[in-house]
Amino acid sequence: MFELKWIYELILLLYGASLIGYFIDFIQNNRKANRMAFWLLSMVWGLQTFFLLAQVFIEENFPIVNVYDSLYFYSWILVTFSLIINRLFRVDFFVFFANLLGFLVMLLYIATRAPNTLKDQGLSLVHEMLVVHITLALISYGFFTLSFIFSIMYLLQYRLLKQKKWDAKLFRLGDLTKLDHFSYIAVILGVPLLLIALILGVTWGYTSGDTFYWYDSKTLGSILVLLVYGVYLFLRVVKGYQGRSISIFNSAAFLFLLINFLLFGSLSNFHF
Repeated sequence: MFELKWIYELILLLYGASLIGYFIDFIQNNRKANRMAFWLLSMVWGLQTFFLLAQVFIEENFPIVNVYDSLYFYSWILVTFSLIINRLFRVDFFVFFANLLGFLVMLLYIATRAPNTLKDQGLSLVHEMLVVHITLALISYGFFTLSFIFSIMYLLQYRLLKQKKWDAKLFRLGDLTKLDHFSYIAVILGVPLLLIALILGVTWGYTSGDTFYWYDSKTLGSILVLLVYGVYLFLRVVKGYQGRSISIFNSAAFLFLLINFLLFGSLSNFHF
């Protein structure tokens, strides 16, 4: 049973890593990230296929008996289609969102079936989802903090250049282009991590037996934080905003993040 739990965790880890790779490719048109995500997802497909064949030929049970079992087959179909389309066509929008849905379906399957198939280990796996949810959310906040620091450094450097203050501070702050780029990269890494954290948190909330509130202040605040940084990426990638204007927006986004973390967290019904 322990080995099965470990494999479930490995599937989710590989799936989450591939999702981050596809997100980076979706935003940046990054072929290296796409190849990495493709091979990670291929490993997920291999593990899923092994369990599917084991159920069909060893246990003589095709996983469509009930809604929960069919989630596994549905997830396998989504992964299969994603791999085929990613290999034959260049449809970044479809591949990313298909894998996002597939990750959610696989997560729902594991969260709903693990307590029955793994007993105590299954309950442990479900509660570990909460730990991972909190950990990923905090790591994403860490990336957003780095992005904020780079934006503040950019604004300070920009101000010194406008005032023509050619002193040691100017050179120690770094190049404007690099500061702007580093701030952007940090957001690209933070957004998918926060997205995965929210998916884990919502799934845990519905399967743990505890009361879950969509209208909880921290839940709504976290969704809004994700939307705010989504707007940042829209302005940066689609509208082409760079430099001072996007740095100001990024600084405001971080202030909202702090409000969510400090204020909304204290008002939450079930978050610490």
